[in-house]
Amino acid sequence: MSYPLQFVAFSDVRQDSSLHFMAGKPPTERDLNILLGANIQAGRIMAGVTFSYDGNWTSFPPHEHQDMLEEAYLYIDMPAPQWGIQMVYTDLREPEIVEVVHEGDVVIMPQGYHPNVAAPGGSINFLWMMAANREGIDRKFGVVNVQPEYDKGSSGLEASQGK
Repeated sequence: MSYPLQFVAFSDVRQDSSLHFMAGKPPTERDLNILLGANIQAGRIMAGVTFSYDGNWTSFPPHEHQDMLEEAYLYIDMPAPQWGIQMVYTDLREPEIVEVVHEGDVVIMPQGYHPNVAAPGGSINFLWMMAANREGIDRKFGVVNVQPEYDKGSSGLEASQGK
């Protein structure tokens, strides 16, 4: 299937409450911006930008995207000396990655829970990119599997349902 050439202005995303909203509550609150979601025609790709607050966690509670999506984070707007810690794991006792990340770094997550946290005094900000495994069928934002120990509360993404 082919899709049309499309343009999305960040300023338009920021003014659309279906594409720009706050997710979570302190200390996991983040400013979420869906650049490529239900607002465009596409088969597999979704993308957006997440901005955190000083010392906050994002992608929390820990969640993963089942067998639906692969995801990558490109860390942005984190000038030195800012840094964060990115974890990726299917079993918390044996994480696949626990890495200090800086502006310009990329982490690719084909599977696993993927919480991250900003160092005190700085924020962790990233362009997130997701690719659906099955064209059209798996291209759904906000469908997550929260780590069982944390599944009693909010995923922080409820505001995104249907976006």
